Formats: sequence, C-alpha cells, structure tokens
Amino acid sequence: MWLLGWKGPSGFSARSTAEEVTHGIDASGLTAIVTGASSGIGAETARVLALHGTHVIMAVRNMEAGWEVKEAILKELPSAKIDTMELDLSSMASVRQFASEYVSLGLPLSILINNAGMWGTPFMLSQDGIELLFATNHLGHFLLTDLLLETMKNTSRESNREGRIVNLSSVGHRLAYREGIRFDKINNESEYNIMLAYAQSKLANILHSNELSRRLKLLLARSLNMYSKTSSREQQLRVMWLYILKSQG
Repeated sequence: MWLLGWKGPSGFSARSTAEEVTHGIDASGLTAIVTGASSGIGAETARVLALHGTHVIMAVRNMEAGWEVKEAILKELPSAKIDTMELDLSSMASVRQFASEYVSLGLPLSILINNAGMWGTPFMLSQDGIELLFATNHLGHFLLTDLLLETMKNTSRESNREGRIVNLSSVGHRLAYREGIRFDKINNESEYNIMLAYAQSKLANILHSNELSRRLKLLLARSLNMYSKTSSREQQLRVMWLYILKSQG
C-alpha cells in the first residue's frame, strides 16, 4: 500500500516528494493563491508551484515570514514569479480587503489552496466576535473562496482549463462534537473543548468542499478536501499535486 511507502497505481508512495510527483510538469500560465504559505506545507507548495512556472501569490498573515520564504524561493530560482499579500483569515475585514485587492489587480486565478489554519488554542474570540478556531480554519477560507470564485470561473472559461480549489482538512474531523457543527454554540466558552473545537472546524472544511463539488460539477472548477496533521507531509503533497495538475497540462 502507498500508505506504507509502497508505490500505488499512480507510481508514487507516501515517501514521494512534491518534486518527484511533479517531474516534467509545465505549470506555466497558471496562477495560484496559497494561504499560510510562510511555513510548512504551504511554503513547500508555493516553492514547487513556482519551480514549475506557476505565478504564486503567497497569502500570509506574517509578512516578514512570507518575505523570507519568497527570498529563499527566488534564491533557488531567480526567475520564479512569486508575490506576497497580507491575509489574516481570522478577520473577515482582512479577507474582504485581500479579495478586493486581488480582483483589482486583474490577475487570473487557476488554483486556490486553502492551507492556512491553527489548532490547540484556548478559547478566544476573533475581531468579529467569533470563536477563533472556527473563524480562522473555516469562515475565513469560506468567505475567501466565495469572493474569488467568480474570478476562478472566468479564468476557467477564458483558458479552457479547470480551476482547482483545495481545502486542507484533517481526519480529526471525526472527533467533532456528537451533534456535528454546533452553530448555536460556536461561542459557548463554558462547553469549549480544544480538540473538539478544532475537529468541528475541520468538519466544516469537508462539508464546504462537498458542497462546492456539488455546485461546481457542471462548471470548469473542482474542489478537493485534503486531510492534514494525520499523514506524512510527502503523502499530503503527493495527493494534492496529483489532483491539482490533473487536466491542467
């Protein structure tokens, strides 16, 4: 099984790297937004996309960390097309500002990778008065996707290439509250549980992906849910890259 490191039907395994999976792929002409691209999977995704010719927009909360990743990528590949834009997913005002600025730039959008997230935080409210994990992990990405969806649809029609929306979730969604998403108790501090609240936000990611897939099945855009924090970094990148690049070449 590829989960154990053996090669599956695709020819790759959990030990395959993003560079191995994308070997020989020409992703020039594509434009991608990667949230949380200042570290971890987000940074590696931005790097490999750039290596294959994609114009990458790193949507990051910490601009200094984002610039460091950008400079490292440019050092490796001076010709890389990569930009950083500020985005705080816990703030709906920040999400709206980011989307407005992106649209005003007139950039196309081929790929949206909703990667950023947080977990393990004690109960606190966002600037909008919403429990922070749910606001950051789900609502911010939900709003971002909605605000940029028309741009992706237009890009798909004009380029005749399917768009890609990737929501990074977790197998931990199975540990959500018994009733699922507790919309009427999102801000209930007395019943807050760090693990259950995180799982709740990841369940919301999955439901978001499922509904996007249902609504977009007749359009040139597709949505994928990705598990995170429960599998190897290489395994996650392998699955994501096979999905992103299918039909993009």
